[in-house]
Amino acid sequence: MMHAVAGIGRLLAVALGVVAATSASWADAPFEMVEIPGGSFEMGDPEGRPDEEPRPATVAAFRLMQLEVTNAQFAAFVAETGHVTDPERRGFGYVWPGRWIKVPGADWRHRSGPASNPIGLDDHPVVQVSWQDARAFCRHHGLRLPSEEEWEFAARGTDGRIFPWGDGAPDEGGARRANYGTNKCCAADMTDGYHETAPVGSYPAGVSPFGLHDMGGNVWEWTSSPDGDTGKYVIRGGGWGNNPFCLRVSYRHKNPPDIGLDMVGFRCAGDL
Repeated sequence: MMHAVAGIGRLLAVALGVVAATSASWADAPFEMVEIPGGSFEMGDPEGRPDEEPRPATVAAFRLMQLEVTNAQFAAFVAETGHVTDPERRGFGYVWPGRWIKVPGADWRHRSGPASNPIGLDDHPVVQVSWQDARAFCRHHGLRLPSEEEWEFAARGTDGRIFPWGDGAPDEGGARRANYGTNKCCAADMTDGYHETAPVGSYPAGVSPFGLHDMGGNVWEWTSSPDGDTGKYVIRGGGWGNNPFCLRVSYRHKNPPDIGLDMVGFRCAGDL
């Protein structure tokens, strides 16, 4: 697996601010960037929701992280910069036990609330980070969030596929292709081996045409694209509590830029 993670002891030490992180240069960052060639494609799905109406799009060549940002990587960023996340400042985050609820004390160190902790989750995707927090992490490494168009192109390529891996259901033939919830919307389950997040890159059968992992499932991912004039930003990819319909590459959702949720993370992009 092409990613580096800190050990449990290091993650906890970093989370407590007692271990210095390594170089902030993106060239030295502990993640693998994949080069995505530019191209034209049709976004959306004619059989999807109204906001998925097909439209042509063109993207220039860019880089994208092969894997979602992990707890260990975010902990190193916090240790080096002293960054305080929006959920920490606000004093709460949103948690999904079958519906969204506001939980005091939920933040990236305590994804479900004060009683939860990051032990054993070094290589799981970081959650409870806002759009603003994700952008700060990417900027720290000389990167940025991908646009909605870039994200969809990286997830599907040019052949109009429904999911990152093709058109088959994520559990078709018994080959699990993603970490997601029940087949009927929407609740977490254990049939994929994890009740909530899974270690990044756990489902190689589900990679996108460019070899990107977890573009469907595990956690939703922030993009740089605003959702019209709503004041919200688009998230893509579906998460551990969603059904297959939400894992489609064209499926869109959006959230305010200053909230954290336990099913939303991110990955960073860069220019070529």
